[in-house]
Amino acid sequence: MTMVAINAAIATTAQNPDAAYLDYPSYNGEDLELTVDSKGTHWRLWSPAAEAARVILYPTDRNTAATDTIPMTRGENGTWVASVPKQLYGSFYTFSILDKGKWLAETPGVWAKAVGTNGHRAAIIDFAATNPAGWESDRGPKISHINDAVIYEMHHRDFSQHPSSGIVNKGKFLALTEPGTVNAQGEATGIDHLKELGVTHVHILPSYDYNSVDESNLPSNGYNWGYDPYNYNAPEGSYSTNPSDPSARVTEMKEMVKSLHDNGIGVIMDVVYNHTANNDDSNFSLTAPGYYYRHRPDGSYSDASGCGNETASERLQMRDFIINSVKYWAKEYHIDGFRFDLMAIHDIETMNEVAAALKEINPDIFIYGEGWTAGDSPLPVGKRALKENVARMPEVAVFSDDIRDAIKGHYTDASDRGFATGKPGLEETVKIGIVGATAHPQVDYSKGNNSKFAYAAAPTQVINYVSCHDDLMLTDKLRKSMPDATEAERKRAARLAQTIVLTSQGTPFIFAGEEIFRDKKGVHNSYKSPDSINAIDWSLKHDNADQFDYYRELIKLRKEHPAFRMTTTDQVARHLKFDKVSEPNLISYSLVDNANGDSWKEIKLVFNGSDEPRQVKIAKGDWTVIADDGKIKASGLSSSKGGKMTVAPRSALILAREK
Repeated sequence: MTMVAINAAIATTAQNPDAAYLDYPSYNGEDLELTVDSKGTHWRLWSPAAEAARVILYPTDRNTAATDTIPMTRGENGTWVASVPKQLYGSFYTFSILDKGKWLAETPGVWAKAVGTNGHRAAIIDFAATNPAGWESDRGPKISHINDAVIYEMHHRDFSQHPSSGIVNKGKFLALTEPGTVNAQGEATGIDHLKELGVTHVHILPSYDYNSVDESNLPSNGYNWGYDPYNYNAPEGSYSTNPSDPSARVTEMKEMVKSLHDNGIGVIMDVVYNHTANNDDSNFSLTAPGYYYRHRPDGSYSDASGCGNETASERLQMRDFIINSVKYWAKEYHIDGFRFDLMAIHDIETMNEVAAALKEINPDIFIYGEGWTAGDSPLPVGKRALKENVARMPEVAVFSDDIRDAIKGHYTDASDRGFATGKPGLEETVKIGIVGATAHPQVDYSKGNNSKFAYAAAPTQVINYVSCHDDLMLTDKLRKSMPDATEAERKRAARLAQTIVLTSQGTPFIFAGEEIFRDKKGVHNSYKSPDSINAIDWSLKHDNADQFDYYRELIKLRKEHPAFRMTTTDQVARHLKFDKVSEPNLISYSLVDNANGDSWKEIKLVFNGSDEPRQVKIAKGDWTVIADDGKIKASGLSSSKGGKMTVAPRSALILAREK
């Protein structure tokens, strides 16, 4: 596109401020940003409307003057290029473009893969030298389908920062490379705890370079979840042992991934392509002003993220950026899955292309995200990667707010109770979660609280959960909604809630520390709260050993029995049979006929969310009692011949028989 054409397009923006970008050329080559080869160091910057561009070289990552400024020349498809005939390993650089006669602020570019302190300067490093020993053969766990995973959501600092963790590299990538760590009572913490619990994958909150924590002053106890992206393709410096060393953060993140893989645990990366931390000062804005964002008719930033802006995934260069970025993390860092923040800000076509590109790299990679936005968007509803549209994204899963709100009470009201805490009338919505939001002849979607139709084409498209980093975590929710209950009663409610999640069709997801009844002191949005709120106190593993044992056995049960992991709507409709129940806060159903090839012919599950015992009729037979009265054992607690049985208050009764 010529400058004349670009200027003409800009002139048409009075009615549609985004019209100027429709005809921008795109560039999808492998050499965007930086390439170092035998001929030297080469830069390529995509900035179609720039009047000029330059590369500025520095000897260090901050507080030094530039050593050289290199003019860039126009390249193909809206790019600018520059080269020097030597390998500049160890140097740093920025870009600057001339826009409307003014040189904009310096930026590391949108594709910086290595950066120094606070990410203000990009770094030139030898990536081959960052690979840990054995990296070439490193692989994550093999899974046939996403619902073979048991996902554990964690934050680097939360997991290791507390003095009770016994971990040396607190709050760092390397925390997950330390075997043998224990609390004061000698019980496993860290990576050994994850293995003992039995989860298959850790979903780690944002690990790319984000904006809010000052990496030059880490002793200041700066904390953030990281949903404020700065450099999408470089690891966060505050999680490394030396933020000023660009290679250290790369190497240490790889060492973390390899350690988890060596212990049979996959790594899911939380990605936030839907908005940037800054608006006019973002790396996107400083390289291609306006292009990467959606705007309102008055030219202001559209804000479906609730964070000040939203990106425009439907534009080719932004779509390519998202696709190539996840491909880069999958290839360079061996990431096993991606969780998309506010995924519905992105368009369906982009998410399908993301899935296709990742599956080519590794068939076991999976993708899921939040099927909603935080505000309205110019992107038409029919094009959004919404929960309601997930059937049009076969290789993508969405979080089930249906099961979340129905089990524990609505997230917007701390005092609201759910099925597991005694509120009647939510049984049908819980059933929507149990069948993985698929079409089932015994589920009446018209009675659903959040969803009124079966939105999932298969149970593999749903992530079931009751708690995550957002909003009140389960322990705090139970304390606020059950103020007069004992702690023991709340723990029973938590066990019932998680039993429903872990035995439902779909993929189970738990929040770090729930298994030891951790809380966040009632803070519902702890994104920048101090460690005193967020850090997991590992002495709770001793205090709540019964809770941990229950979670461990529940996970073991799910992993050992494919009946809980059916993969098609037809399977669920044929093998999952609900019983007729007239009492409130009671759900009873069976998984029949060796569902999904299970060794058990029938599994009977009864959930009693009331504070009274309930009597149920169980068919006569040779049953093994798996769960009863707040206890569970995957291999069986006892035996039963069926008949009339009592289901204790706020508990699950699970029985199994082989014939």
